[in-house]
Amino acid sequence: MGGLTMSPPLPAGAPAGTPALDGGLPVLLLRTDRNPFHHGTLGAIRSLGRAGVPVHAILEGRSVPAARSRHLRRRHPWGPSPHTAPEALAEHLRLVGGRIGRRPLLIPLDDAGAIFIAEHAPALAESFTFTAPDPSAPRRVADKSLLIEQCERYGIDCPESSVPRSPAEVDAAIARLGLPLVVKWPRPWLLPPGRRGTVVARTAAGVHRLLASGTTGDPGGPEGGGAAGPPILQRHVPPDGGDWFFHGHFDRDGACLFGATGRKHLAHPRDAGHTVLGEWVLNPALERLAHKIVEMLGYVGTADLDFRFDARVGAYHLLDFNPRLGAQFRLFRDGLDLDLVRIVHLEQSGRAVPAVRPRYGRTLLVENHFLHHALTHPAGRPPILRRLREAGERAWFAADDPAPFASMTRRSLQRVLQRGLDRGLRAGSRRGRTGR
Repeated sequence: MGGLTMSPPLPAGAPAGTPALDGGLPVLLLRTDRNPFHHGTLGAIRSLGRAGVPVHAILEGRSVPAARSRHLRRRHPWGPSPHTAPEALAEHLRLVGGRIGRRPLLIPLDDAGAIFIAEHAPALAESFTFTAPDPSAPRRVADKSLLIEQCERYGIDCPESSVPRSPAEVDAAIARLGLPLVVKWPRPWLLPPGRRGTVVARTAAGVHRLLASGTTGDPGGPEGGGAAGPPILQRHVPPDGGDWFFHGHFDRDGACLFGATGRKHLAHPRDAGHTVLGEWVLNPALERLAHKIVEMLGYVGTADLDFRFDARVGAYHLLDFNPRLGAQFRLFRDGLDLDLVRIVHLEQSGRAVPAVRPRYGRTLLVENHFLHHALTHPAGRPPILRRLREAGERAWFAADDPAPFASMTRRSLQRVLQRGLDRGLRAGSRRGRTGR
């Protein structure tokens, strides 16, 4: 496949020895979860586009920030649900692939997309190039209940958990696991829009309220009529030892072509959310553990694993295993200007993948969530301007591609104003009902 066209010129300022990507292998980025603020999508568009690769993406509409990137070759319409209409989604993707031509590389950016590609590989193989894991592997690691079962089977450290079926069992779990508790829905991609898949409950009443709020997501989804539950209660591991993550890509023989460990200094939401401020940190013990877990679970392809270190017992607990590119993958842009999405492209185009050249201490900052944290937590307010200046990689702002940042800022302000208006209307309604 590497001989389809001549390689594009290397980006200006690329380090000596940087391998050129194959400009004859276009890419289609797939997301199935509506999230206009998904900065990982923009990161993949910029990384591949700057390397001369034609980048296409399935996006919610022309107004989402990623659609404004100058590095995006073309935006394609949103597809049918992979849960209620998988055959229709496969046909939609085949039509898009036909318009692009040359069997584009199909890269999932969320768990449901990774599961869909693996489980419908035969229907997609003629139209696309993609990493082909065991068809059952992405679901086995992304479904949190199945992941816990495998951790217990293979002796992988993870937080102690319970799946209560009644209020009495909830009380028993609280007594055994203690408070606060982490409440997880096994298949968060089936939750209704706006519902978070992982929540920290700090009181018994909060746990009962969360579990009583319902677990049913998409009514046509798999397993239990589309239920995203039943919810899992997990022991809360104190954050003293830090939140960690591993990103890597494993070839069909299980060899790690690119792997790196990072520390999450700030998350959104604070105690159970995605990375807002992360740092590339040398951690050989965690890297060996991540390799071992991936091997034991029989997974190949791109992986994003989340850990929390329990200082009381001296062990890393596996929290999540995402079978796809993590949104913060651009943190791990190495000394050859390579990152995970470029590694995948090199591999799938049949080109040599050089050894990673780490850049320990490199940071990534997600501006909108960082500013939200700084404004809503004044007691622990970080030095905002210094952090913004010092970030090695910013999720949204780029001097060569400013339009997505402007679009994100505008949409964020609109969201803040709308939420303020909604709160005011609700408060006014309550005052009217009480006669105050």
